Amino acid sequence: MTGTFRHCTVLPTASLHYLNVHAGGLYVDGTLGGGGHSELILQALNGQGTLFGIDRDPEAIAAAKKRLHPYGNSFQAIQGSFGDMAALLAPLGVTAVDGVLLDLGVSSHQLDTPERGFSFRADGPLDMRMDTLQVLTAADLIQEASEQELARIFTTYGEERWAKRIAAHICRSRQEAPIETTAQLADIVRGAIPRRFHEDRIDPATRTFQALRIAVNRELEQIETGVKAGLHMLKPGGRMVVISFHSLEDRLVKSLFREMTKGCICPPKMPVCQCGKTPAGKILTGRPVCADIQETTQNPRARSAKLRAFERL
Repeated sequence: MTGTFRHCTVLPTASLHYLNVHAGGLYVDGTLGGGGHSELILQALNGQGTLFGIDRDPEAIAAAKKRLHPYGNSFQAIQGSFGDMAALLAPLGVTAVDGVLLDLGVSSHQLDTPERGFSFRADGPLDMRMDTLQVLTAADLIQEASEQELARIFTTYGEERWAKRIAAHICRSRQEAPIETTAQLADIVRGAIPRRFHEDRIDPATRTFQALRIAVNRELEQIETGVKAGLHMLKPGGRMVVISFHSLEDRLVKSLFREMTKGCICPPKMPVCQCGKTPAGKILTGRPVCADIQETTQNPRARSAKLRAFERL
C-alpha cells in the first residue's frame, strides 16, 4: 500500500444533521473509505449504539479499523459491497437500522495512489478496481470490449459526446500495442478529441476515465441495489443520506427516493384503491445540499458533491 489511506470527508455537517444520530441507534456507513463520516457518527453516538462500516476496498477496511479502534465495540467493519447490505448484516442479527449513509465518491487515497489506476494525473497500471480481489480491470475492458461496447460505455456512463471517436482511436491503438497504463489511455483520448474542443478546466480524458471506473465496478447497479436495500432496512423514523458526485448518480438517487414516496398506483378511474400502496417515507431535501465556498476552497473535490436525504415513515 502506498502512503496512508486518506479521504477528505465531504459535507460533514450536513451529513450528520440529516442522519439525525441518536444514542442507542444502529447505523450503517456503506462507503467506509477513510472513516471520516464514520468517526463523526461514532462521536455522536458517544459509546451508545453501533456503527457498521462497509467497504469493498480491503485497504480502506484496514485503515478504518486502525483509525476507529478507540471506539471499541461501537464500530464493526465489514468488507463487501453496500449493495449486499442486507446479506452482510443478517449474520449479525441486524435486519433494521436507524440510519444509512452512502458517500459515492472515490476516495482521495484511491485517486492519489498511481498503483490503483483511478486517475490519469500520475502514470500507473490501468486497474480501477475498488475491490482488488475482483478479476475484471479497466485494462481488460479496454483490451477486450468491442468498439461498439466501448462507445456505449463512454456515452452511457461518461456522457461523452466524442464516445464513438474515442472508441475508434482506442481500437486502432490496441492493434499496435496493448493499452496497459493510465498515461497511455489518457494520451489516446486527448488525441481523439479535436484540440479546439478541449476544455480549460476539465482534462479531455476525465469523462472516459469516469465511465470506465463505473463500468469496471458496476457502480450504478450497486447504487440502485444498495439504496433500495438501505431504504427497506430503515426503521420508522430512520433516515438515509446519500452523497453523489455526478449527474448519473444524483438522478438515480433522486428517482429511487421519489419512488418510495408514491402512494396508490391504481388506475385513475378506479373508484376505490385496490393496491393498498402507501408512501413509505418522505424526502427531506427538496433540492440537493451542496458544499459552501469555504468547504470547496479547502477541498476542491467537494465542488460536485450533492447530498439528498430520506426519512422512513
